[in-house]
Amino acid sequence: MSPRTPSRPVGTVTRGTTNPNRLRRMDRWIAAAHGAALRRADDPVAVDLGYGAAPWTAVELLARLRETAPHARVVGIEIEPARVAAAKPYEREGLTFRHGGFELPLPEPPLLVRAANVLRQYDEEQVPGVWRRLCARLAPDGLLVEGTCDEIGRRHVWVALGPEGPRTVTFATRLGSLGTPSDLAERLPKALIHRNVPGEPVHAFLRDFDRAWAAAAPYASYGARQRWMRTAADLAADWPVTDGPARWRQGELTVSWDALAPQGQFTD
Repeated sequence: MSPRTPSRPVGTVTRGTTNPNRLRRMDRWIAAAHGAALRRADDPVAVDLGYGAAPWTAVELLARLRETAPHARVVGIEIEPARVAAAKPYEREGLTFRHGGFELPLPEPPLLVRAANVLRQYDEEQVPGVWRRLCARLAPDGLLVEGTCDEIGRRHVWVALGPEGPRTVTFATRLGSLGTPSDLAERLPKALIHRNVPGEPVHAFLRDFDRAWAAAAPYASYGARQRWMRTAADLAADWPVTDGPARWRQGELTVSWDALAPQGQFTD
C-alpha cells in the first residue's frame, strides 16, 4: 500500500453540523483568489474535506467553482463511512464522495483543499501537524483554505496556505450583522482562537480593528459597506493588509499570516 494511502483514515469524527449556503463567503473568496490557477489546470481537482452529515457544501462548491473553472472537479472526503454512503446519491459528473481523512485518498495532488469547521473540534497543538500533512499533499500551485464560520455563514475567518505553509488570514462578514469587528473573534480558526489574549498579535489586531471601526463611525451614514472600507483603509496603514477595495466591498479583509501568527509552534 502506498504511504499516501493509510489503511485507516487519519483524523477523528467530528460533529458534522452543516447547512446549505453556509460557506458562500469562503467560496466567493476562493473563486477570486484561486480562480486563475483553477482555470489554468488541465484537470482541476478540489477537495471538500470533512463536509459533514449532509453533502450540501460539496454540491455548492462544484457549482461555484464551475462558474470560474468549467472543468473543475470536486471530491468530498469524510471520515465517517455513514456520511459517505448518505452522500453517494448526490454524485454527478464532476462530483464524487470518498471515505478518508487528512491523508487525502486521491491519486493526484489536489489544486484546492477546503476544510471548514473541521479543526475547530481538534486541540490547538494538533493544528500544525494537520496543516503540514495537508500542505504536503497539495499540487505545486495548490491552496489549502482552513477556517471557521457561524451556522448560517454570516461570520467567517479562514487561513489560506500554500505548499510552503500559511500565507494569509481573511475576516469576512455580512456587514449588516456586525456590531464591531471583534465580533469575528468567536469564529477565529483553531490556530488563533485561544490566542486572542493580551500580548498576542491577533489580540492587538482586533483591538486596532475595533478602534478603526469606531473612528470610521461618521461613514455609517453612507452604509455599513462604506464604514468597513474606511476602516480597512485606516487599518492598512499599520497592518499588512494584502487585499484592497474590490474585496473590502464584499465585507472581507485579508492580512498577512506572519502579522497574526502566535508565538511558539506556529512560527517554528
